[in-house]
Amino acid sequence: MVATREQTQPQSLPPSNSHKVAVLLMGYGEVESYDDFANYNEQALNLLTAKFAPVPDWLYPPLARLLAIFDRHEWGHQHHDFISPHNAIFEKQREGIETALQQRWGDEVRVFKAFNFCAPFLPEQVLAEIRSQGFSKILIYPLLVVDSIFTSGIAVEQVNRALVQLAEGDVHWLKGLQYIPSFFDRPEYLDLMAKMVEEKIAAELAEAYLPSQIGIVLMNHGCPMKAKGFTSGVDESQALYEAVRERLIYRYPLISVGWLNHDTPMIEWTQPDAKQATQNLIQLGAKAIVMMPIGFATENHETLLDVHHIIHALHKRYPDVTYVQMPCVNDRPEFLEMVADWAIPHIEALMSSEGVEVNPALAIERARKFHSHDEDGMQHQDRSHGHSHNGHHHHGHSHHPHSEGRHHHHHHH
Repeated sequence: MVATREQTQPQSLPPSNSHKVAVLLMGYGEVESYDDFANYNEQALNLLTAKFAPVPDWLYPPLARLLAIFDRHEWGHQHHDFISPHNAIFEKQREGIETALQQRWGDEVRVFKAFNFCAPFLPEQVLAEIRSQGFSKILIYPLLVVDSIFTSGIAVEQVNRALVQLAEGDVHWLKGLQYIPSFFDRPEYLDLMAKMVEEKIAAELAEAYLPSQIGIVLMNHGCPMKAKGFTSGVDESQALYEAVRERLIYRYPLISVGWLNHDTPMIEWTQPDAKQATQNLIQLGAKAIVMMPIGFATENHETLLDVHHIIHALHKRYPDVTYVQMPCVNDRPEFLEMVADWAIPHIEALMSSEGVEVNPALAIERARKFHSHDEDGMQHQDRSHGHSHNGHHHHGHSHHPHSEGRHHHHHHH
């Protein structure tokens, strides 16, 4: 049923069906053509590095071009024009999750993917598509990195930018929103991580090595130790590691976290990195090493190339050790079922909610109200705008203007 009120919208959009929900899976995306490296790096530097490195804005473009040259060398010359499988895997994840959700809801739910750094799937492009298909409710679902509100915060940051660009008229098209920040503590995911390691050991190592000689490096998404007060994901990642370790350590005593860091100068990263972790386990007598990514759900150049490089360097130094590089959970059917299940309560909440109409113009008015310090201005604005609120009293009106002005004054200086 479509309410008649919605049919009278003077927009060329299809009438929105308030029961439909768009699920927005978010990942980094990876460059598939070498010409895109500099652009990708610039986006990544802007969104990621800016939060923990003292880098001035003018430096991003040249730094991005410089990094692109390094990338070109690493992916091109050392790895025969490596093309990351990340985007293709992410699409399989999207399909699998959509299939699972549509078994329950049919076309009421669609799953879209957005890449933080790669057109044509940038959040603004995908949100425009979601809107044009008549969705007015979305579930934001960061999928690539398991750990953190830091990484998924980037997703929200980009969605927010896109929503500002896509606002039209005095009622925002988006009527409902939910968010899944992380699945670091989901027991089904933790069990699956441990099971993958156990199956691999049984298949390839158990015959030749004693359990105490098998080292397990559980690889997490590296985190900067200081991120200007942003939640960096280090707590979630640490908890993720400890929960997976708890499932394995009684049988396999040699386990270490290994952080996949981006070694940027001047920044202190989580320790030990994956290479150091492996060396530590070898020192404790490990004769075989299983390198298992637990902090990434989707294969990407960090889990593929970086780990490959680490193994290559270690093999030179410790040629008698066996190294097993594990895949990410990727599109394993049981993982995709899990991810779909985690979304169910949020989708139900969106479908059953009335939908809230937001008027973006009111936000500007609200902000102005808080900034006007003199009493006259406050009273004048209250008089002129008081009637536009349809009789709803907002707490802002009830404060004494002087105290409010002063209070906000301090905050802003």
